[in-house]
Amino acid sequence: MAGISGGKNYHHGDLRNALVCAAVGLAAEGGPERVVLREAARRVGVSPTAAYRHFDGRGELLRTVRRHARARLAEAMERAAAREPGADDPVLAAERRLAALCRGYVGFAVEHPGLYRAAFGAVRPAAEEPQAGPAAPPEPEIRAFALLREALEALDRTGGRRPATGAAAWSAVHGLSLLLLEGPLRRLSAQRRADVVEATLAMVVSGAHAR
Repeated sequence: MAGISGGKNYHHGDLRNALVCAAVGLAAEGGPERVVLREAARRVGVSPTAAYRHFDGRGELLRTVRRHARARLAEAMERAAAREPGADDPVLAAERRLAALCRGYVGFAVEHPGLYRAAFGAVRPAAEEPQAGPAAPPEPEIRAFALLREALEALDRTGGRRPATGAAAWSAVHGLSLLLLEGPLRRLSAQRRADVVEATLAMVVSGAHAR
């Protein structure tokens, strides 16, 4: 995500940015459970007290990591769609874009399981952290969902009704991603996994057309 940089040392007093960078690294290693403000501070090389000047607690840090992970997911989807060859037929072009976005979604989940889990994990501050401060502002729409909805709307404009909704398409790829990461499908070989992904994407695309 733009603006995220850093490492062991932070520069120009940008401690918040360095803490976010460290927290994203923790999430990538072990999911949202690994994101702890004290550990992020230790990695940056500052005291927990200094870290708490920038974050009210773990909940705020987790929300920041979640926004970053969701942005990374959307970027992966857009890259997958950009690699997809175009087509003169607008229906085929719309179908290919929808399938490519879904493929990018599942691919991100498989390649970056920690960040994927952080993107959708519930934010539950640690019990020892104070619950002071104003309520968190509402989060913006998840870009990954918007991309799928827009792709379905583009397919709809090519002339067919679509009984499948954006939520249905999202449910299909999200459920598949979880099955591949944490369910029985995690034991599949790479080839078998690819076959299951493509079969699911074909189902999503075909479900976007009325019978």
